[in-house]
Amino acid sequence: MPIKDCTLGSGVIFFYPDLVNAYGCTIGDGTRIGPFVEIQRGARIGARCKISSHAFICDAVEIGAGVFVGHGVMFTNGLMPRATRADGALQTEDDWDCTPTIVADGASLGSNATIVCGVTIGREAMVGAGAVVTRDVPDYAIVAGNPARVIGDVRRRTEGARPDDLRRRTAPGARGAA
Repeated sequence: MPIKDCTLGSGVIFFYPDLVNAYGCTIGDGTRIGPFVEIQRGARIGARCKISSHAFICDAVEIGAGVFVGHGVMFTNGLMPRATRADGALQTEDDWDCTPTIVADGASLGSNATIVCGVTIGREAMVGAGAVVTRDVPDYAIVAGNPARVIGDVRRRTEGARPDDLRRRTAPGARGAA
């Protein structure tokens, strides 16, 4: 898998460069990228991000600074994908209509989350593992589920809280749930 025609900031680390497919993208200073990641032409990743293994970041995705992308996170970039045109011929690059997606600074995307194109994930927001994000996520929101729904606010998280404590406090229907 090649790393080809990319604009790389200083200190970008590909932990296993032979196992990454990145082409025509922009990656900011100090970003770390795990194995089996694909970053397509037109994708932009900010500085100091961590992109975990098996993530797929397609064209029209813009990721801000300090973003965590968990293992197996998938982005989409077309609302009505098709393999062929109406005449039966295979689609080409010119037939594809990419819909932009934005992940704001400091957001965290849990493992195996799917981000449907056209959404904005807000600053410092947290997307739970396995969530399917189909709508915008507000700044500081914690979202989970399919479709992803707001279950909390990262600013309410107490310092030193364990994940189980947070899960009980923010679960839908739990007392004090947002």
